[in-house]
Amino acid sequence: MKPLNSTASGRFVRTLLLAAAAPALLSACMVGPNFERPAAPTTGHYDAQAEQALDASHPTAGAAHVEPGKKMQGDWWSTLGSAKLDEVMRKAIAGNFNLQAADATIAQANEAVAATAGALSPQVGFGATGGRQKSGNGSGVGTSNFYAVGPQVSFDFDLFGGTRRKVEERTALAELEQHRFDAAYLTVTGDVASQAILLASARAQIKAVQVLIADDQKNLELVRKAHELGTATQVDIALATTQLAQDETLLPPLAQQRDVARHALSILVGKSPGDWTAPDFDLSDFALPESLPLSLPSELARERPDILEAEAQLHAASAEIGVATADMYPHLTLSASLTQAGPGIGTLFGIAGALAGPIFDGGTLKANRRGAVDGYKASLAGYQQTVITSLGQVADVLQAINHDTEEYSAQERALSAAETSLKLNQQGYRVGEIGVLQVLDAERAYQRALIGHVQAQTARHLDSVQLSIALGGNANGVSEQRVASRNQP
Repeated sequence: MKPLNSTASGRFVRTLLLAAAAPALLSACMVGPNFERPAAPTTGHYDAQAEQALDASHPTAGAAHVEPGKKMQGDWWSTLGSAKLDEVMRKAIAGNFNLQAADATIAQANEAVAATAGALSPQVGFGATGGRQKSGNGSGVGTSNFYAVGPQVSFDFDLFGGTRRKVEERTALAELEQHRFDAAYLTVTGDVASQAILLASARAQIKAVQVLIADDQKNLELVRKAHELGTATQVDIALATTQLAQDETLLPPLAQQRDVARHALSILVGKSPGDWTAPDFDLSDFALPESLPLSLPSELARERPDILEAEAQLHAASAEIGVATADMYPHLTLSASLTQAGPGIGTLFGIAGALAGPIFDGGTLKANRRGAVDGYKASLAGYQQTVITSLGQVADVLQAINHDTEEYSAQERALSAAETSLKLNQQGYRVGEIGVLQVLDAERAYQRALIGHVQAQTARHLDSVQLSIALGGNANGVSEQRVASRNQP
């Protein structure tokens, strides 16, 4: 430590300037690898047979169609055309606790980026010491007070880019959290739509079963009267009673489905079931889209949040290789201090450079790098698995929509036949050709066909929702939009 004069003062200032300029001077010195995005899938189809069956250029009456290559626009659930659903969606997006947790995790990851990036700047600190010391010389031993106080500056030149690769890794992990939020948003909105449809379906089936049970009760009453008149037997009463009991078993599971859907919607909007109740959805509240956009597989890989999440994880793993590689090379550090010391000493300054690097570490650093490479390979395999799983999910839903059309057509034919049979039986009863029991049987058959029709209709709605979810639901970037809207004055 030397006293500071004008020449030394200038040298100290130049040291600070050099430390500040070092990041720009050394920005080109960074060990690899540089991350490259994986190539998008080259396949042009999810399931060629299903796509052909659902091709909009060959329309089938009443069937849903897909438009390959067309991108989804706006909120994916807007195609369902339900104002009630829009209201619940807004509540869920604003109040869902999973989204709030994901939001906070993004902020935490961004702070980790800022904290890591801080190491690229000169580190300026302040130090102070004081005490009492004993010293001796030819004239004797004396005791005196001493102190030293002043700023301290240090800078790691990051010669081989280890810190910059660490910043890159943290940035990739922050992007991962953004995509994780988008995926959570997609899950929440998909669950809201699905539960609303299930609630509407349960209510429609409950109505049909209640009519069915009422018909069974009428039937049982007629059979009992016939038995009193001697035109029916105890066996007939037992059969009618059994039928009523069997149909009554249909009601509790449907009521449970209705209540579970209501409770699920409450939880999705961030409320307890006792504090908020979902509106009474009806199937008539939902429109069934006749045309469904179907983005290409190559576009799906750039839009679906879970694929982008896996890509960000791969990027972080690539940067980790750079961190491990840089650790194998020397580190150059520059430090400087300016101290006011006393009593009677004056101003002191010190400048020091340090170069440190590994010579022998028992293979630790090489093993760390090999481990980082292995981690990258694992992330790459995970990314590839996520991509093909996503393609498979879209293919599954396309086939489901195709089979839904077949099932719905069959249920419509069954419902039409049951309705015709009911009308004929009612006409026959009015002219005295048949008895009331036959009419009640026809009514029961119609109600059972109606239940099947409701279930087929529900499946079509649910699978149209699942296709939107499988295609990414236009959710990529919603986390950034959320932050932007929150920062608006």
